[in-house]
Amino acid sequence: MTTATATPTTTDTTTALPADSNQALGIGQFAVDFMNGTIGNPDESVRTRTVQFFTDSVLCGLSAIALGTNAPRVLREEALEYAVSTSGGTTIFGNSATVHPEKAIVANSSAVREWDSNGTNFGYNPKLGHAAGEFGHNDFYPVALAASQLAHKDGTFALRGMILLDEIRGRLAEVFSLKSYKIDHVVHGAIASAATYGAMMGATAEQIESAIGMVVAHYIPWRAIRAGKQLSDSKGASAAISTEVAVLAMQRSMKGFIGPRDIFRNPEAIFRFFEPTTKGEQRWTESAPSPFDLVLSHSGSDFAVMGMHFKIGLYEHQSAGALQAIIDHVAANPHLLNDPNGESIREIKILAYEPAFGIIGNPAKMDPKSRQSADHSMAYIVATLLRKAIEYKQQHGSLPAGGGANDEIWKALMLSPFDYAETDDAIFHPVTRGLMKKISFAHGGAEYDAKYPDGIPTALIMTDSNGTTFDSGLVMYPAGHARNTNSDLNGLLDRKFQMHGELALDDPQPIIARYNSIGELPADELKQINEYELRQVPYEG
Repeated sequence: MTTATATPTTTDTTTALPADSNQALGIGQFAVDFMNGTIGNPDESVRTRTVQFFTDSVLCGLSAIALGTNAPRVLREEALEYAVSTSGGTTIFGNSATVHPEKAIVANSSAVREWDSNGTNFGYNPKLGHAAGEFGHNDFYPVALAASQLAHKDGTFALRGMILLDEIRGRLAEVFSLKSYKIDHVVHGAIASAATYGAMMGATAEQIESAIGMVVAHYIPWRAIRAGKQLSDSKGASAAISTEVAVLAMQRSMKGFIGPRDIFRNPEAIFRFFEPTTKGEQRWTESAPSPFDLVLSHSGSDFAVMGMHFKIGLYEHQSAGALQAIIDHVAANPHLLNDPNGESIREIKILAYEPAFGIIGNPAKMDPKSRQSADHSMAYIVATLLRKAIEYKQQHGSLPAGGGANDEIWKALMLSPFDYAETDDAIFHPVTRGLMKKISFAHGGAEYDAKYPDGIPTALIMTDSNGTTFDSGLVMYPAGHARNTNSDLNGLLDRKFQMHGELALDDPQPIIARYNSIGELPADELKQINEYELRQVPYEG
């Protein structure tokens, strides 16, 4: 039994790749057409939002480098061992040396992801009913930057590549849940990286199809990289390492290496293996459909990036609803902060959805001893924000006021890398540890699960020392969420950029402005975008 191969269809704003088409080739052709301008006119809102996510990612990366975090340090040192001539190389953050592009990409992407503080997507598209809910992060912009530098293109070209990459990985996250099969979410980003890098470097659609086939057949990371009580460097570097091999696959394909074709319909690749579209002997029919239709935007405002979320500080995004609830509680009930040791608070109960309950509410993460584990512990994140609120009120007499989502409190208490240092002032702070013991975490059940990934459904009930309870009600769209409408996103991001920038640079504003203007940079200035001096800051973690 065979199934005829359908043809992709393109409208004024989208290209649809049906399940019974060769979607790997379709992604390749879409990427080529988008980058050469045959199709594609993203609205200004899409370009602006992509620049915000790009700058956010870079500033997170710069502070991670400045504080000497381990994986970025190792991968930067490795990159500098692969120096090449200026015409054949690309740059790493804070350095003028030109290196092999895949090495610049792995170093820069690792730095960007190290804090787990940049953008997030949750794979949710209600317009099309695509709600697979796969995670993803804005870790992959170094691919577009490196390709533009290598191809001697300008910032407009680089920004277009970033939009393309987010669109492919974001739409894949909407239609296939990798986490359901214990596969790491970076696979979608790796596929998008191969397609984007190839299209930006002049590859054909067939060469991109071949590279995507290699990525899926050779390089599938399991979620073992982020399992366990105390996490390793592999968790933060997963996107970087997968992107490195994606670029290598694309380079090999452009040199003539032929990888597996039509990989989304391959019965022994991850997609149809985990979600068979035929049964019995027919399961192994190579031309059977993939498990999903894929719709990619090329024009207008309905791009995947517009549904992605910002983190207002350093925390696991699944905790954002609880953080908003804490901020709202203490803004309305400042007496909760009266005791410097947290004794004005008797109990904190958090209700949340799966997968938040299973990932950051896991009892195994109630006693984190490393930064990578602390930023995936709901109890630690919430207790740290509360401790900072207590300290702020003790020092200033009251919390700042203002902003529809209590934005000024967000800015004042914004969680920074130093809130996760492996010291007695952070991870082992006695007040934080005392507050953690007052926290209980429960699964909200089917009602909560049904509201994810539309929002971050969380409720937080605080009980004061007198036994009075304060219930947040259901929090769905905290500050930074794509569907939040009452926070000053630009002001919150300005504060976040400044916080990270001050850790890495003597004067961060000119560098922030440089990255914010990427879409306007000529090719020679784009080549030098990463040239500045980073300082080193003592840090334990």
